[in-house]
Amino acid sequence: MLSLVFALFTLTSSRLVILPVTVDPGTMKAVRMHGFGGVEVLRYEDVPVPTPGAGEVLVRVRAAGVNPVDWKLRDGMGKGMITPPYTPGFDVSGTVEATDGSVTEYKKGDEVYAYLPITRGGGYAEFAVVSARDLARKPQQADHTHAAAVPLAALTAWQAMFDRAKLQPGQTVLIHGAAGGVGHFAVQMAVAKGAKVIATASARNLDFVRGLGAGRVIDHNKEKFEEVARDVDVVFDMIGGDTLARSYAVLKEGGYLVSIVAAPDASKLADRKANGSVFLVQPNGMQLGEIAALIDSGKIKPDVSATFGLNDAARAQERSKSGGSGRGKIVLTVP
Repeated sequence: MLSLVFALFTLTSSRLVILPVTVDPGTMKAVRMHGFGGVEVLRYEDVPVPTPGAGEVLVRVRAAGVNPVDWKLRDGMGKGMITPPYTPGFDVSGTVEATDGSVTEYKKGDEVYAYLPITRGGGYAEFAVVSARDLARKPQQADHTHAAAVPLAALTAWQAMFDRAKLQPGQTVLIHGAAGGVGHFAVQMAVAKGAKVIATASARNLDFVRGLGAGRVIDHNKEKFEEVARDVDVVFDMIGGDTLARSYAVLKEGGYLVSIVAAPDASKLADRKANGSVFLVQPNGMQLGEIAALIDSGKIKPDVSATFGLNDAARAQERSKSGGSGRGKIVLTVP
């Protein structure tokens, strides 16, 4: 599938002529954004198969995760960040198809998964190019559909709680939106770390979150979490707005508030003698390897709430935008 140069041998008169011929790498099916707006800007079409550069791997995609950032970029958040035509999708699971030659740690047929940076995207396609340093071997105990649900969401939870907030065993973390794509990984990771988990969720997902290991689950429509949680070490916010505004009151002195939707108010943090930050996930193959080990050990289980075919990506994004079941991840399957 890669661009190769072959010699075309022809005989002209009595001499041999060698003509260079560039072979077309072929085409693949992909979903591309041709502008910003509603799902009408998405097109399922034939595009050239990408070619890996130095240190990169061509992955045959078997499944791709769908995340809220996908439709947010499409709706207009991506202006200034990405340029249409653009292939969205940042979670992929599949098999190695080819490398550029400098990559020795992976070979054709290896099962891998990865988080693709937003500036590049490319997950909604039959093939995607991934930097080798962002790749990890797929969890053995997860099929491609469930593995594709992991990278962006699990890395977000990992980096927010452990890299930023420095959550330690025995500490207490309050996780808002605990049933969602990021939240359900955050609960399981915190429990695996040995932390105590207080979680907020809607009524329909309370049992689901309890099953993830949360010690106390709060119905955010019936209870005020600030009347239940006290002196917590870490608040992990995925909601923003009023939820974020009310979260400062539950922090202990020296605690940490990390949000993936809005920057915490510095003055309110100072009043609590606490710290905090807004956070954007980064690709990290090494961390994905550690997460895969947790999945294979049974300490983390990805939840997939719905699957759609690649050609049905528009409907998958609409489901994500509507909130769906409010739990787990949505995944595109690729033939």
